[in-house]
Amino acid sequence: MQQASKILAFSAQRLIAEGSFGEVVQLVKNHIKHNDTGNTLFFNGSDGRQIDIDLRAGAGESGNESGASAAESASSPKVPAKKSRGRPKLGVVGREVTLLPRHWQWLDDQRGGASARLRRLIDQERKATAGDDLVRRSQDSANRFMHAMAGDIPGFEEAVRALYARDRAGFEQETVAWPVDIRNCARGFAEEAFI
Repeated sequence: MQQASKILAFSAQRLIAEGSFGEVVQLVKNHIKHNDTGNTLFFNGSDGRQIDIDLRAGAGESGNESGASAAESASSPKVPAKKSRGRPKLGVVGREVTLLPRHWQWLDDQRGGASARLRRLIDQERKATAGDDLVRRSQDSANRFMHAMAGDIPGFEEAVRALYARDRAGFEQETVAWPVDIRNCARGFAEEAFI
């Protein structure tokens, strides 16, 4: 399971905690003890997804150190527990690919076989689109966070349009009047969208 590098915790429009899962749980528990606050929203600091954290369990007791909800964990792809084809020690997992007969014929004629050629094609495409993928991930992360935290704030729709148009000036103009913590986090998630 991939552990979230950073968790963000918001109470109303204020960032009250930021850090590792255990740190955030402790800080939020202390904050709740000393403040009469409503709901606390948690976000994965790497992809902007809102996550559920059960504060009744201790940091080491939750069983899910990333803080992801049970539903999110259930929907993530998993390696089958049964023995499968491939080279498990190398991380190879056999899965089905549907291609037309002409595609299979072309792959069969390639040096190293179909699997080797598909891996090479995928690696080439990953290298060629690495910059675009980084921009898209940044846009999507910022959009997820903004939708949850700023969806009702004036300028939200315009900020999203500017984000996907890669218009840094427009994005900053639309977010300038937002609450400071929301604005700073939204801009942090969006940073790589403007490179």
